[in-house]
Amino acid sequence: MSSLESKAKAFLGLHRPGDPGVFPTVWDAWSAKVAVADGFSALTVGSYPVADSIGRADGEGMTFAELSTRVRQITAAVDVPVSVDIESGYGLEPAQLIEGLLEAGAIGLNIEDTVHSEGGRLRTAQEHADLVHGLRRFADAAGVHVVVNARTDLFLRNDGDEADRVDRAIARLRLAAEAGADVLFPVGRHAEADMRRLTGELPLPISATVLPDQADKAALAAQGVARVSFGPFLQAALTAEIDRLLERWK
Repeated sequence: MSSLESKAKAFLGLHRPGDPGVFPTVWDAWSAKVAVADGFSALTVGSYPVADSIGRADGEGMTFAELSTRVRQITAAVDVPVSVDIESGYGLEPAQLIEGLLEAGAIGLNIEDTVHSEGGRLRTAQEHADLVHGLRRFADAAGVHVVVNARTDLFLRNDGDEADRVDRAIARLRLAAEAGADVLFPVGRHAEADMRRLTGELPLPISATVLPDQADKAALAAQGVARVSFGPFLQAALTAEIDRLLERWK
């Protein structure tokens, strides 16, 4: 078994409904080394904090090559599984995305259904499932079970009628599950009842992004969440602390 395949298997095993794996969201080698030194056994790389760290905007304001360069620096600095937010795919084909991630040493990805390169439109549910299927097919062909976290932005975008938004998200994510996703990611802030519906009715582990200084792991566990990351919020919390420290020196 290759090193990447063993890391992918280990990473997938950390997705435990009711006992969620916590994967700090990092953006460079320094933040990755800090998280690993603090005892975390896997990491996520967030598009927003990486883009911010190199002076680009989120929403594919950076290129996949720029992201891959940063991922390569992170995987060279730490020996734990690393999953990468690849936004909506940077307009690339699944084979290019999988090849680039594996070459950079990553073993997982988030893929979202907002198409930044096409005016921010929302992919249809079937389009998104087809993309997930392509990523799974090329990962399997490469011999690494890349952990695919299929994300929907329905809640983030406040898409359509709120009354049936959870129903539509469940239908959309079920298609992604059938297409080969490993984890499902209804990104956004959810009422407890909605999160319990999502974790109870969907067939795969559910991922949640939370504020590291406010959310509670036990509460997320009770709701059935299997994976916790921080998106841009860990970097934001550190920025606030840096502001506090520097304020003394003005």
